[in-house]
Amino acid sequence: MTETMGLEDISTKLQRIADLARREPRWTLTTLAHHIDIDFMREAWRRTRKGGAPGVDGQRAEQYEQDLEENLRLLLERFKSGAYQAPPVRRVYIPKGDGRSMRPIGIPTLQDKVLQRAVSMVLEAVYEQDFLDCSYGFRPRRSAHDALVALREGLMEMGGGVVLDVDIKDFFGSLGHGHLRSFLDNRVRDGVLRRAIDKWLTAGVMEEGRLWRPETGSPQGGVVSPLLSNVYLHEVLDKWFVQEVRPRLRGRSFLVRFADDFVIVCAREDDARRVMEVLPKRFGRYGLTLHPKKTRVVRFERPQGPRRAALGREGRRAATFDLLGFTLYWAKSKRGYWVVMLKTAKDRLARAVRKIALWCRRNRHLPIRTQHRALCSKLLGHNQYYGVFGNTRALSGLVWATSRVWHKWLNRRSQRRRLTWARFSRLLVALPLPPPKTTWSARRTANP
Repeated sequence: MTETMGLEDISTKLQRIADLARREPRWTLTTLAHHIDIDFMREAWRRTRKGGAPGVDGQRAEQYEQDLEENLRLLLERFKSGAYQAPPVRRVYIPKGDGRSMRPIGIPTLQDKVLQRAVSMVLEAVYEQDFLDCSYGFRPRRSAHDALVALREGLMEMGGGVVLDVDIKDFFGSLGHGHLRSFLDNRVRDGVLRRAIDKWLTAGVMEEGRLWRPETGSPQGGVVSPLLSNVYLHEVLDKWFVQEVRPRLRGRSFLVRFADDFVIVCAREDDARRVMEVLPKRFGRYGLTLHPKKTRVVRFERPQGPRRAALGREGRRAATFDLLGFTLYWAKSKRGYWVVMLKTAKDRLARAVRKIALWCRRNRHLPIRTQHRALCSKLLGHNQYYGVFGNTRALSGLVWATSRVWHKWLNRRSQRRRLTWARFSRLLVALPLPPPKTTWSARRTANP
């Protein structure tokens, strides 16, 4: 009963903050930290992911939870008094999707995650009233699927267009601290919150026992990092495009952004070229760079005529582009109309196959039923994201590739008895892999 009342009280606090921010969009809020009390910290602890790797202090959730109330109370006191010192982030490397290079990730300490979660809850209540409908990443009740649906609907409504497929080079590592502070000044000037954010920005990175403090970038791996990045691009891109760029264009246009992945669609090619000309200058002003090889202008026009293949006006196959792991392309619907369809991007499909093959190689010693359960879980998880209506062929391709690599590594469990494909096929009858299944649709409105 007490816990339920505490959750209701926190919800009421957040709603009051949100109502004030919505009523007064031009106000700068200076008193917010008083909302964070011990009940607020308990809720932040509840929302914190506890199964991750430990930070530089080596502390795990089981240890922290042994004296949870006292730990949260001391953390709250240090936060409010300014005595809290943000520890550096532990940096580790994991393989990238290409299977060749490594990606750096940051691991904060557990208490840092809890405090960042509490601060993020307050900031989110404020900025959710300011963020525009064109942004989808790391926002409540918004997903990558929602961004893809909005993009598809916009393209269908316009009958295609010219797409600016933009890639920001190392966005999370290039985010300028000075610019971020000035953006926050427009809305949040609470001294306690801002002091904590400044400490996270300058906490530094610990790698192989060496500490270094980057002068740019958001807190690596931090809970607050996605929200700060959204604030940054809200000012640099979203507001700029909606308030300054779009009114000056001759034709229709729209923006869809998920975190630092975004596309701009223009009905007219001359509008798209104009935007593409000023975009690098706009981003350069705030310390950001567009990737020269991954940024391009795509004529994503609706094919003309009854031909089955999606051909453009010049008779060449119509261009496609990728966003959030999907390739968008034109295809004929069952009713004979040209529609925008989604399928798994080739690099994402290849990445999934590589990951499954690596798992099969490393775990080929496990009992077959144990391997089967794990592979089924991986395929079902893949379906949850990529199981869009019309993507059955790519989903089937992954099931087929999984059966091939599973057979390959089962065959190497023993040098004495070979597992023929006929025997493996009988195994698949007894332990079948889950068939392709569509779990969501990219259409909210009826097709024409």
